[in-house]
Amino acid sequence: MPPPRFTTGDLKERDVNFCYGSRDGQLWPILDAIFNLDLKFETTQYAIDQRKDFLLRENIGICDIVASAMREKIDASDVGMQDVEFRDVVSVLRKFPKIDTLLFTGGNSKNGPEYFFRRHLKLYNLKLELVDNKVPRIHQFKLPDSNRVIKTVSLTAPSGAANRAVGSLLAYKEMKQKFPKKNTIDFRIEQYRPFFLV
Repeated sequence: MPPPRFTTGDLKERDVNFCYGSRDGQLWPILDAIFNLDLKFETTQYAIDQRKDFLLRENIGICDIVASAMREKIDASDVGMQDVEFRDVVSVLRKFPKIDTLLFTGGNSKNGPEYFFRRHLKLYNLKLELVDNKVPRIHQFKLPDSNRVIKTVSLTAPSGAANRAVGSLLAYKEMKQKFPKKNTIDFRIEQYRPFFLV
């Protein structure tokens, strides 16, 4: 869920009033690097249109699995969400038969996207089957009443809060040994690249 300022309209410099547009988030800088987009990071309609045009051109859908939630503490923490209602992703998949992969920007930690998606699948008596247990973890599930198999990929979250977890990953440590100047964003760029450039 976005930081509360996206609800109140009290945006900060370099925020973009669009999905994952917080200046503190790293999704758009990562995609900017992968696709050489030359994105603007500013609170303008032009910056919004750049992102919309990119998503349409690349046939990428983007949304939060959480349709609504309540918070006691008003912040952007996923852990603080309560009374969560899910977006009906299974119905979306049925409606759009060309979708074959879901990329989660986070894993199975409490209130992360994979965690919530697992709970959503239970409503349909479905569950994820493990395909590959190394980060990024890959699962799959079969849509009911069809032969469609949907792959899910749990990418490392593009947030500053996840940097500690990134620093502990063996793959990150190996990258730092080979390329000491690379950082956690560089690591995510390399992790995300093969799943976006298909």
